[in-house]
Parts: sequence; structure tokens; C-alpha cells
Amino acid sequence: MEFLRKSRDENIANDLSPASSLCMNMPIPTNELEELVLAGNRRAIARLISRAEAGHSDCRRTLARIYRNAGQAHVIGITGVPGSGKSTLVRSFAHAVRRQGRTVAVVAIDPSSPFSGGAILGDRIRMLELVNDPGVFIRSMATRGALGGLARAALDAVDILDASGFDLILIETVGVGQDEVDIVQAAHSTVVVSAPGLGDDVQAIKAGILEIADIHVVNKADRRDANKTVVDLTQMLSTGVPVVSDNAWVTPVLAVSAQNDDGVTDLQASLDKHRAFLQESGNMSKRIRRIAAYRILKIAEDSVREGLSVEQGNKMKTLLDRVAAREVDPHSAAAELLTSINTNVLG
Repeated sequence: MEFLRKSRDENIANDLSPASSLCMNMPIPTNELEELVLAGNRRAIARLISRAEAGHSDCRRTLARIYRNAGQAHVIGITGVPGSGKSTLVRSFAHAVRRQGRTVAVVAIDPSSPFSGGAILGDRIRMLELVNDPGVFIRSMATRGALGGLARAALDAVDILDASGFDLILIETVGVGQDEVDIVQAAHSTVVVSAPGLGDDVQAIKAGILEIADIHVVNKADRRDANKTVVDLTQMLSTGVPVVSDNAWVTPVLAVSAQNDDGVTDLQASLDKHRAFLQESGNMSKRIRRIAAYRILKIAEDSVREGLSVEQGNKMKTLLDRVAAREVDPHSAAAELLTSINTNVLG
């Protein structure tokens, strides 16, 4: 791993020679990107993420090998209600990480344009001051209609960034509601960001994203009503609100002003403490298994969904006619449709 990190640092400084395929923006086979990714080449990382996101058929074997080389980074989920300042917090946190000499990658999930399918918020624009830092990598990804607040290829991107040697990987989700909590199935540590002035909204969302937090952050703590939000959250946690976090871990509530870089070092220390807790308590292996289970099921669901879209034109019309005529019930029709795509899924 030390060799990979050294190679990565050299490639960050020099990237590839001007004669290389990447520098000339020429096509390069996906399997040839693997070695470059493991050495930390930024162009190769970006290109492989793009191919994974596009679902290129030649990616599967390369991503399988990348997966075997991943597993060293601390994966941190950042989620919360819209307007809580998640992107500002991520930017401030990345600066704090870099001051410690560690590297950080950010996968920023944005809502999709209903027309192009691309990301419409563009977190990279908000983080322009970080893009020239060789120890920071930022990638915006569109949700592309995925439910749960995560883009479909987000965890493939995490594998790629992990294998390339980044110390911390942040997944910043879109602003989420009560049931869009997939991030807890995808990260080792989950940070839920709130903001002052939520009032009764805190109560309204407590059955959703508040319970998934390993760490609560009240951002914009320079506002006068910030302390009330901190107190409200602390009281809710102390009165037995159900939590997904491990029972032995006491979920902290941190006041942070990301705009002013206040309290961010406390967040950094809490995340390091949480990772140490997971490793020492044995809960890290449980979380890794939880992430694996989530990924297996999501991939299976996506495969079924793709098979359904292929078969829809061929099989669906006949099934619709039969269901509408009440010759067959919807449950039986669904079972027949799934049977018809079974070969495509297994293939």
C-alpha cells in the first residue's frame, strides 16, 4: 500500500507523459485503466468512474479487481435536510483533513436533470478552491432517478477512490427526507447535518434521518438560535429515540459553523474516534457486511429492473391485455414477467 501511495503522489504531480493515451484524450481499454488507478492517476480515476457510471459492459471485471484492492479508506456519509449547508461543511472538512496531511475524496450526489439525466446542482462549482489540491478529488454524480439518496454507481466510485489510496472518502447525498436513508447502508460513519430554525421540523423528521446518525452536526452555529437546536437534538437522543448506530456509541451533537471553519476539527476528531470505536468493538466488520448486503441486493434489483425494461416491449403488452381482460391476476402476471427475464438476469 505504501508503494501505491508513493506512486499515486508521483502521478498526481506528473500525471502521465504527454504521449500517453489519457493525455491525448484517446480511447484506452478499461482493463488498462486498472494499473493507473491503483497508482492514483487522476485522469484514469475519473475515466473509470465515468465508465462505471455509464454502465459499460467491459467494466465488470476491472471493477471486481479494483474491489479486491479497496478496503483501506474511512468511508463517511454526509446527509441531512436541504439547506443545512452540507456542501459548505464538506469543503471546510476537506481543508481540515488536508491540514493534517491526509488525502480526501468527495463523491457529491446531485439531483438529476429530468431532461439530460445529468447532475443539476454541481457541487464541484461550490468547491472550486479545492480542485487544484493534489490531495483532493471531487466527483459529482447524478442520482439518475435512484431512490434512497444515492446514485447507482456511487459505491463503485468509492471502490475506485479507495483502491487509488485516498485516506477518507466522503459521500455527500442530496437533501433527503424521512425514508431516503440508503447512506447508512453505504458508509462506515454517518453524519447527519441540521441547521438552526428547523423548529417543529426536527420533530417531523426524527422518525427518518435523525436516527441513522453516528454524529449529529448543527451547522450554521453562528446563528442566535443554534443553541436551541443543539439542545433539542440532545434531548431527543437522551429520551430514547431509536437509533441505528451501535448502542455502545454515544452519538454526539456538535455545533459547527462551516462557513467560518469553527468546530470542524471537533467533527474530524469525532469521526476518527468513531472509526477507532468500530475497529476496537468489532462493529466495523458488521458494517462492512451490511454494506456488502446492501450492494448485492441493489445490484440484483438493478439487474431485474434492466431485464424488465428489455422485456417490457416484448411481453408486457400481452400481459396487460390478459390482466385487463381478467384472464390472469396481476400477481401471476408479475411472476410470469420475472420468469421471462430470468435468463437475461443470470446472463
